[in-house]
Amino acid sequence: MNAARGLLISLNSAPKTHLPGKPALHSNSRPPPFPSCPCRSSHLRRIHGGSASIWRARWGRVLADVKSDTVESAPDSARLDQALPTDDGAAADFPWWEEFPKRWVIVLLCFSAFLLCNMDRVNMSIAILPMASEYNWSPTTVGLIQSSFFWGYLLTQIAGGIWADTVGGKFVLGFGVVWWSVATILTPVAANLGLPFLLVVRAFMGIGEGVAMPAMNTILSKWVPVSERSRSLALVYSGMYLGSVTGLAFSPMLIHKFGWPSVFYSFGSLGTVWLALWLNKAHSSPAEDPQLLPAEKKLIVSNCISKQPAKSIPWKLILSKPPVWALIVSHFCHNWGTFILLTWMPTYYHQVLKFNLTESGLFSVFPWLTMAFSANLGGWIADTLVSRGVSVTMVRKMMQTVGFLGPAFFLTQLSHIDSPAMAVLCMACSQGTDAFSQSGLYSNHQDIAPRYSGVLLGLSNTAGVLAGVFGTATTGYILQHGSWDNVFEVSVGLYLVGTVVWNLFSTGEKIID
Repeated sequence: MNAARGLLISLNSAPKTHLPGKPALHSNSRPPPFPSCPCRSSHLRRIHGGSASIWRARWGRVLADVKSDTVESAPDSARLDQALPTDDGAAADFPWWEEFPKRWVIVLLCFSAFLLCNMDRVNMSIAILPMASEYNWSPTTVGLIQSSFFWGYLLTQIAGGIWADTVGGKFVLGFGVVWWSVATILTPVAANLGLPFLLVVRAFMGIGEGVAMPAMNTILSKWVPVSERSRSLALVYSGMYLGSVTGLAFSPMLIHKFGWPSVFYSFGSLGTVWLALWLNKAHSSPAEDPQLLPAEKKLIVSNCISKQPAKSIPWKLILSKPPVWALIVSHFCHNWGTFILLTWMPTYYHQVLKFNLTESGLFSVFPWLTMAFSANLGGWIADTLVSRGVSVTMVRKMMQTVGFLGPAFFLTQLSHIDSPAMAVLCMACSQGTDAFSQSGLYSNHQDIAPRYSGVLLGLSNTAGVLAGVFGTATTGYILQHGSWDNVFEVSVGLYLVGTVVWNLFSTGEKIID
């Protein structure tokens, strides 16, 4: 202790010059400052590490590492934990974003990517109403256009997972956002050229969005500790729900003021802003980030199961596991109902509840807002249960059972409701309980096969996309020959099948190393 005090005092009395590569400790300073350098705050960063207060150069070299009990016993003139004085003598604290956990920066960037993802996807569900009137499309043609997105989306699920697991999620997710943004901007041009061109552009948009979920899953499996998994995934997926909210809320206003093409031009251009942030801040794994603080890197590495990229994919092993097939079947059952609501909800409000275009868009917002809230609530509940000793298997089964039976119950009530307000409330409750799936099957890929989580998500989401392709197109056919009650009955039946399969065969334990 005395030796440490003597060292600090002797350093404090050192010449106060700004020598290259040899910064000196000074009195009344928190880090070793550069007294004559006006940019001294840019040289240093504080690292909080338990009882240690560490300051390092921004290029990564540690300049001082002094235990707090040593600092407290040193004279005030030699303390390292005081505020760094500015040129006018005022204390200068470093901005909060300098110490914000980098893993949550990655999570927020993934959240914003999924926000754009659904904004660009759901704008068609609003724009299709004036487009159908302008081009004289039948309900079957509308269903074909809505489902064409899933043709491309289907193609890149497994490929995107393999690509992300072997190359890295940063490049793959960046590629996806650029690709679907360009396709969104080209949609009005394709519609004017003719139906075949529109179908191709919508399929191209699906190609870009198809790689997003596998790439995100791969990135988070390397960045987020197990104890934060449900919350991080719930936050990212709530970006999809808020993207639906934003798209459904702003599309009618843009259409009324500037015409339906403006929706595609304005939403698609937002991808460039996201890309600039992504290229500057994101890395595929903590090992690739030179600015990651040592304390956070240690936390991530010691608590993340997936550390090394996959060199090859053990397809035979993966496909031989019953929990993998439980994921695939459950994903299909879940997405059938979810994608129908995503693409056809404004039409339901317009045809059945007699809402106009603006009302259809605005009332479609409430179920997605409910999902955004419920997803994060479910994530918090799931992580809390796991931290209190409840098995991951039990937590995943509980959350997914709510995600299946909740929507099934509320959809059965729609045929008995005459009030538009109650119908909207029923839709909101259906979607809200559906969002608990983010802490169920959507978190399970990282549980059972963390190293191959991107591939596994691509595999199960392929089944989910098939549900979107067949479900969206089938809904158009059913509505031309039947009623909305028939549409909901099919969804409820699949929810019940998914509940049985999930509870019989799923697990929360790692089964593939």
